Amino acid sequence: MDDYNTYVILTQPLLGHTAIAESCVKLGVRMLQLREKHMSDRDLIRLGRTLKSITKGSSTRLVINDRPDLALLCEADVLHLGQDDLPIAEARKIVGDLPIGLSTHSIEQARKALLEKPEYIGFGPIFPTNAKAKPDPPVGCEALKTVLSFSDRPVVAIGGIFPENIDEVVQAGARNVSVIRFLMQTTDFEARLRFLNQKIQHTNNT
Repeated sequence: MDDYNTYVILTQPLLGHTAIAESCVKLGVRMLQLREKHMSDRDLIRLGRTLKSITKGSSTRLVINDRPDLALLCEADVLHLGQDDLPIAEARKIVGDLPIGLSTHSIEQARKALLEKPEYIGFGPIFPTNAKAKPDPPVGCEALKTVLSFSDRPVVAIGGIFPENIDEVVQAGARNVSVIRFLMQTTDFEARLRFLNQKIQHTNNT
């Protein structure tokens, strides 16, 4: 089962979408998700295609959030769905065998999601977060540890994760972590990404 280390989610980046995509390719980021809830479809297609032109032929897989139709139009590598989006079975009618990741917010949702054989599951928010307009209740590291114990797919820990608490997440067993604000609200993206990857790899190797 492949590890992603830091799973990068592009959402209103201070540095700019293309600059971050270029850095992700340079540093070998495995997963780069485009998640811009307030962009028009036209702008999303344009941006998604630009990002794909940057990641094409690299080890960085472009993930499109929520939208099976846009994932196809942008030739994305992965589609990511939330609990309120199309069910995987319905999305498959649009994207065929394109890999699909699925967000989960409880142990029960994680168990149910794994029955659908997604590429991976997101699990969180681990800690309180304001990254969403209506955030789900935090699940905590003990629940994360439980999900990691039974998941046969990569589990991406997400939600309220910062340098000051990432050690707890990795010590719970996480090998795939998404840290949004710390990476998006800076112009020093590459240094911060290296820092996070070192944290994840070091703790998992000790």
